[in-house]
Amino acid sequence: MADPRVSEEPAEVEQTGNPATDYALALLAGFVEAGVADIVVSPGSRSQALALAAAELERAGAARLHVRIDERVGGFLALGLTRETGAPTVIVTTSGTATANLHPAVLEAHEAGIPMIVVTADRPSELRGIRSNQTTRQDGLYGTVVRASHDVAAPVGAAGETSDARALARAAVAEAVGADSADPGPVHLNIGFREPLSVAVPQVHGVARGDLPATAGPEALGRAVIELTDGPRTVVVAGADAGAEAAELARAGGYPLLAEVSSGSRFGPELVVAYRELLRDEAFGGRVERAVVFGHPTLSREVPALLLRDDVEVLVVAPTGGEAYNPGRRAHVAGGVRAPADVDLRSPEVRAWVGSWVFASRRLAEEAERAADPAAGAPDVEKARSYDPADALAFARAELAAVRAPITRPLLAEALWRYTWPHDRLVLGASRLIRDADRLVPGKKIVVHANRGLAGIDGTIATATGIALAAEARAAETGAAAGVTRVLLGDLALLHDVGALLGGAGEARPHLQVVVGNDGGGTIFDGLEVAATAPAEAFDRVLYTPQAVDLSALARAYGWEYRVARTKGELDQALSAPPQGPSILEVPLPR
Repeated sequence: MADPRVSEEPAEVEQTGNPATDYALALLAGFVEAGVADIVVSPGSRSQALALAAAELERAGAARLHVRIDERVGGFLALGLTRETGAPTVIVTTSGTATANLHPAVLEAHEAGIPMIVVTADRPSELRGIRSNQTTRQDGLYGTVVRASHDVAAPVGAAGETSDARALARAAVAEAVGADSADPGPVHLNIGFREPLSVAVPQVHGVARGDLPATAGPEALGRAVIELTDGPRTVVVAGADAGAEAAELARAGGYPLLAEVSSGSRFGPELVVAYRELLRDEAFGGRVERAVVFGHPTLSREVPALLLRDDVEVLVVAPTGGEAYNPGRRAHVAGGVRAPADVDLRSPEVRAWVGSWVFASRRLAEEAERAADPAAGAPDVEKARSYDPADALAFARAELAAVRAPITRPLLAEALWRYTWPHDRLVLGASRLIRDADRLVPGKKIVVHANRGLAGIDGTIATATGIALAAEARAAETGAAAGVTRVLLGDLALLHDVGALLGGAGEARPHLQVVVGNDGGGTIFDGLEVAATAPAEAFDRVLYTPQAVDLSALARAYGWEYRVARTKGELDQALSAPPQGPSILEVPLPR
């Protein structure tokens, strides 16, 4: 039976007689017809037919093309595009070391369950295994972390070859989104090309973006949707990418919500911001009998400790993904959950359980906020209304002190959260700052992204660029307000991904503000136990890795706007009115 999601009459594409060009154009057109919107290209000789075909599809208005010279940057750009759109992004590279540069992004896509299609150009079979130039073993390069791997023989212009290319594109999209497996992730197509490697690409017409196939339901993984029983004292844990379902269950069941800052669930009256402290408190964490987990918790030691306790029933909600989060391998993995049908949210027991967590958390959060912001609670507005000159002077001094207050890490994290609104995007890099945000910021229903699949520092700016480009494209299509994408990261994460600052001629420059907490190195390692005993010089050289890069010169070299904020007033001003286009905001911090 024909697949109803795919047009039985794909757009006609003129044949050139060059097998490489004809196959490349048919393959990429097939991706678009199967629902792909974005194609990322890193230039190279062996992949030239694919690159030129992508350029023609962009000219025809069928796809959005993004070009990056660094394949690692291109891979994370593709990851960011897909994080925002949900549709697989195609990333095209040439042969050789270019293919290996994609591996970090492929690993993150695998662990985070993000669909991505990697198309690597290769030498034909006769040039493999003989030490031919720029030739290595690309087939199966990404091993077990891809959902499927296809090694495609070099096209020769045989009858039906372009139809096969379109069919392969449809199959790859279905595999990437988990249409049959419920296990979305990266897919690898390795395609041989013989010389002549391309000719001029003919103009294409009528290539229209189709609908993506849907991801299979949890039944494809043998995971049932269950209804919880009433009774056990329950908390809902929301890790990275948990989504609104976690907050909805907490609301429906009357459960405390322990939602990480990158969960997409950090909102609602059940939210417990100070969950770390309360999990360590026997009066709260010690009374938990059941934990329902969404997403991938990575930001605390307290949550894994809770889930490893023998006296706590652990239920992990994983409607997709072959591997579910399962500390201790003792959790029951379900495809979905429903709150108990007979739960009485007004009962004294339910209200006392969730209320005790929420009120205790608020008290702790207020204390943490006062510690994070020395000017918290000042200036006294009553003195501003006073006719007493002494009161007016005291108010002015307090106001000036608040503006001039130095910036701490918690204050920086809180300010970024405060200035982000639903039409904006917030990207959190792997650093101390995401943990400061997780300990402090209140509930707010905004879009937050973070690469927490492997929680690496690599690719943060490239990922954020992809998110910003996709968000702006969606806003343009729908007529919605286009916000700003802000990135919060440390100085080493910036320097690790400095190649992502290069966009290139013809590339869109999104409204992207990169906020760098610059403490001169990797201060996150100062929290390691060994920091107290290791020789300071050796520790600094191999772990803290001090740096003194002039970020203003770096920004200028890549054509980015640059600002620095050293006080709370300067920070508020910079965040409230970020410059259009890409910019770097440096915030010097003490070690």
